[in-house]
Amino acid sequence: MTTSREVRRADAVIIGTGQAAPALATALAQHGEHVVVFEGGSIGGSCVNVGCTPTKTLRKSARVAHMVARASEFGVHVGDVRVDFAAAMERVESIVSASRAGLTRWMESADGVSIVQEWASFAGREEDGFVLQSDTMKVVAPRVYLNTGTRPRIPSIPGLADAPYLTNESVLALRERPEHLVILGGSYIALEIGQMFRRFGSAVTIIERAERIASREDPEISAEIARFLEAEDVAVRTSTSIDRIEAVPGGVRVQTASTGAVTGSHLLVAIGRTPNTDTLNLDAVGLTTDDRGYIHTDGSLKTAVEGIWAVGDINARGAFTHTSYQDYEIVVDNLTGGSRTADGRIPTYAMFTDPPLGRVGMTEREAKESGRRVLKATLPMHELTRAQLDGETDGLIILLVDADTERFLGGATLGITGDEIIQVVSALMHADARCRVLAEMLPIHPTVAEFFPTILGKLAPLD
Repeated sequence: MTTSREVRRADAVIIGTGQAAPALATALAQHGEHVVVFEGGSIGGSCVNVGCTPTKTLRKSARVAHMVARASEFGVHVGDVRVDFAAAMERVESIVSASRAGLTRWMESADGVSIVQEWASFAGREEDGFVLQSDTMKVVAPRVYLNTGTRPRIPSIPGLADAPYLTNESVLALRERPEHLVILGGSYIALEIGQMFRRFGSAVTIIERAERIASREDPEISAEIARFLEAEDVAVRTSTSIDRIEAVPGGVRVQTASTGAVTGSHLLVAIGRTPNTDTLNLDAVGLTTDDRGYIHTDGSLKTAVEGIWAVGDINARGAFTHTSYQDYEIVVDNLTGGSRTADGRIPTYAMFTDPPLGRVGMTEREAKESGRRVLKATLPMHELTRAQLDGETDGLIILLVDADTERFLGGATLGITGDEIIQVVSALMHADARCRVLAEMLPIHPTVAEFFPTILGKLAPLD
């Protein structure tokens, strides 16, 4: 049976509407191009629908609950704290819906942008471009931008396929609070969600195969995160491999070799992401991926096939909203005669536990492996005036500096406003400024950032 499809010609096709796509589509349209955007899911991709927007909205509810529970520490007396979990989740949905609707209106209002709410894949080439097909449409265009993002990776664990489990996406559909949330994985998504649900009143157990949670971070950072999570009665099991998972009455049982069984009412799988490239039929145009499914690009985000770009998570150049958006900026800059590049981009990100972690540049291990002479300074947050005044003294700050060039190599700011103040270091790194610029600045008191000169005064050779 042959499917009849509407046939269109376009100047460019974009598949997926992650953070790069809406701005890219409207920018191309402003230059007089006709752009067809395919999106088979929700407009806005992961960030708007199942990532930053909903989880950080939910984080605020969890933080309010936590601070109200601590009110007496600040001389404020309240009654029993009761979390209306359904109301918190409905607040999330209302903010997500408004954000998605606004983004959709913006794209639809751009002259030259056509949105097709279906997924498309390559079907080969014609003389004037690449052929893309969805269920109802065929589009031919000389340029294609892939922005399809990633999805939760589901491991091959015996019994998992037959047991009920949640991902970071489906957990947002809950309206009843889990009695006991068991989480597979000990990285950023797992830690953020685990802490939030504990503050909502769920029992939470985190199971991690590695020796420590947040294992990509410096050991001091991992240890401090584990400390403050356990202080909130989050159970953390590390160096724990899973033998089997099975559904049991009222929940799920996770059987481990080293620490026995854990039975919970709900199971969350948060062990990584998989790129959404497997449905694009890349073979039809000769485009390949690596063994994990990611598409390699050059610094301008061009793939190995002329006329195709890969932006956002699928290019393995940073799985973050901010890197995806900067990908858009780089693409447009190069299309208009510029020379911006993603090569050498300084990695920076945050983990939104409470307190949050801000990270930029190298970890201590990476700095050691670079062969440089490295200076390191560390300061616990409990020594900072602002942290003491606010009663939020968890965390620490780590700064790494090249002893020969006096340039920052990296830093970690785990603590109150850590997600904000790390950008001070990031800005100086992007400006290629010496660390003494920060050491000699006039800071505002009382802030967390005012202690940067003090911390830099503690720089000492890294062993």
